[in-house]
Amino acid sequence: VQLVESGGGLVQPGGSLRLSCAASGFPFSNYALSWYRQAPGKEREWVTTISSTGSSTYYADAVKGRFTISRDNAENTMYLQMNSLKPEDTAVYYCKVTMAEAYWGQGTQVTVSS
Repeated sequence: VQLVESGGGLVQPGGSLRLSCAASGFPFSNYALSWYRQAPGKEREWVTTISSTGSSTYYADAVKGRFTISRDNAENTMYLQMNSLKPEDTAVYYCKVTMAEAYWGQGTQVTVSS
C-alpha cells in the first residue's frame, strides 16, 4: 500500500490550494479514504472522509463549507480542494486508508501566511 500526497505550499489567507493523494497497492475503489492534518505542537486531527464510491462525504466543523473532498476511482487519486484558507489551516496534511490496519502517506505541508 502506498499513498503519496502532493500539492501543498505557501498561500496567503483567503487563498486556495488543491491537494492530491495518489494511491497504489490496494483496490482503491473498495475503500473510504480520509484526510487528516497535524499542526505544530498539536495532535493529528481528522479533516474529512469520502466513501468508496464518492457518494458520501463528511467534514470536520472547522473546514465545512471551505474544503471539498473528491476522488477519481479511475485514476486511483483523492483530492482536497481548500478554499478561503486561514492561518489556522497551517499543518501537514495526510491521506489515510484503513483496511485491516491504517495506512498513511508521508504528508504535504500547507502554510497559510501573509
